[in-house]
Amino acid sequence: MRFLEQPRLRPRHSLSARFLVMTLFSMALIAGLARHPAASQQPGSAGAPGGAPSSEPLFGETIEVRVVNVEAVVTDRHGNRVPDLKLEDFRLEVDGKPVKVDYFSEVRGGQAIVGGPGAPSVPGLSDLAPGSAVGTSYLVFVDDYFSVGPRRDEVLRSLRDQLPRLGPEDRMALVAFDGRHVHLLSSWSSSARELAAAIEREIATPTHGLERLVELRAFTATDQHLGEVGHTGARDPILGEKDTVVSKVSTRAALTLEEEGFVDNLVAQFQRGVAAATSTLRSFAAPPGRRVMLLLVGGWPFSPADYALNNVHVPTSRAQQVPHGDVILRPLVETANRIGYTLYPVDVPGVETAAADASAAAPSPTGTYFALREQEHEATLAYLAKATGGRALLNSLRIASLEHVEADTRSYYWLGFTPTWEGKDKRHAIRLEVLRPGTSVRTRDSFADRSRKAEVAMMVEGAMLFGTAPGAPAMPVQLGKPARKGLDEMEVPVTLAIPTLAFTAVPLNGKYAAEIELHVAAEDEHGGRSGVPVLPLKLSSDREPTPGRYIRYQTTLKLRRTGHHLSFAIFDPVSNKITTAEADVKPD
Repeated sequence: MRFLEQPRLRPRHSLSARFLVMTLFSMALIAGLARHPAASQQPGSAGAPGGAPSSEPLFGETIEVRVVNVEAVVTDRHGNRVPDLKLEDFRLEVDGKPVKVDYFSEVRGGQAIVGGPGAPSVPGLSDLAPGSAVGTSYLVFVDDYFSVGPRRDEVLRSLRDQLPRLGPEDRMALVAFDGRHVHLLSSWSSSARELAAAIEREIATPTHGLERLVELRAFTATDQHLGEVGHTGARDPILGEKDTVVSKVSTRAALTLEEEGFVDNLVAQFQRGVAAATSTLRSFAAPPGRRVMLLLVGGWPFSPADYALNNVHVPTSRAQQVPHGDVILRPLVETANRIGYTLYPVDVPGVETAAADASAAAPSPTGTYFALREQEHEATLAYLAKATGGRALLNSLRIASLEHVEADTRSYYWLGFTPTWEGKDKRHAIRLEVLRPGTSVRTRDSFADRSRKAEVAMMVEGAMLFGTAPGAPAMPVQLGKPARKGLDEMEVPVTLAIPTLAFTAVPLNGKYAAEIELHVAAEDEHGGRSGVPVLPLKLSSDREPTPGRYIRYQTTLKLRRTGHHLSFAIFDPVSNKITTAEADVKPD
């Protein structure tokens, strides 16, 4: 096989990593792995240590959405649920224009009470006839990257103890994110015993929250522009140190180099966590019944700049330099709203305050700041919940989280409509109004009309985060010796052995042709991550490719001269197959 067209890649810049494909060589068909060993390959694991789940989700599956689900919780002035509403009691608008409701049902106590036009056509739900049981699918995402172990474990033990609350129609799946990969702890299961075992394995897994805490402490200790420093007087239960609240007012129009470096790194970590949660949603896109995601989040600040500086008086020109939570969280919110998940973020909490919750934290001696970093974290949780129609389980609500979510999702109204998909990556606002006086409604606020290009990019990113999927063909990768270029760069030769099973070759003009995409990402040892550039590869052969063989692809990456973790993915648009590989490179 050979290239029909030489692909080229422009340099891509990121927070702390940069790479460039320097040269491309022709590809030759090779017979097996032995001739091109995967000396540097370190595939990620999709399973959990100590036992594999009985069934696996299809990581990176394509989402075919024909309808948009709108689950609505309706309450009176006293917060009580309002039953027996009819379709004519609701008015649904998209972008300010009324839309036709294609199906409608009330679910009360986990039972369908009344059906409406087209009710049985709800995707993933076999029947919405009156009296039928409507289960809930609980997808649990555990953020091990920001969470501190003892606090995470407290929430997990509470979740484990409440598993008997799951009904016969309910199910749960659990995943954990360690900052690099998403690990499958349990696929969908209704067995309290199996799920409890998965939670116990997760409790035995170390977290990385203390590393985030050390990064924050090092930043506050080395930044010489912080100004006045005060103490809350509370003692950190993990480190045994008194919590510090930094108070400073600055009129500088730009961040210092120290501030910019810390904030950029924090944004990259935040984005990585959001990408992991988004990919998890996509990989569990179509369970039956009500779809709920519990996000056990250790510390995602809504405004990374305000969180880092611990200062609400940051000038607007400085704050605009850094993306806020509404931008960073957009992929997660849009994916949840598009495939019908309601988000219930759980305040673990993470590293931002020494107090157990916000109400226990004391203000600084200046009286100006009150648990600002805790407020930043809680603002993220509140935003996720509001945008998807869920609730943020803050402070003491984090314990018995399953009980609170179950109570909130057993009784609701289920509406659905069929939008006109244009694939322009546009966000559409949803407004649901209850016409009965004295009532209020809580539901999702938007959905996104994603393009095919955006869907593929997210799908491939998810496959890279999950690592090698069960049953996927191996793609060996071998790295050559890094060559120093300039003061802070190096060139690394890369050889990929692309399996013929990773792509579909079709007859074309007397030959067999294939068009695939190569995605490459680099993460440096400080957590900085590049974008995911795409190289279109066109292949041609006189003979049909033989299964079990490999295509050798060689290139050179130009990287900053520091340690990197490299991720590669081959995407086949014909079959939607994604094949991944990983390798680590360190400078001489």
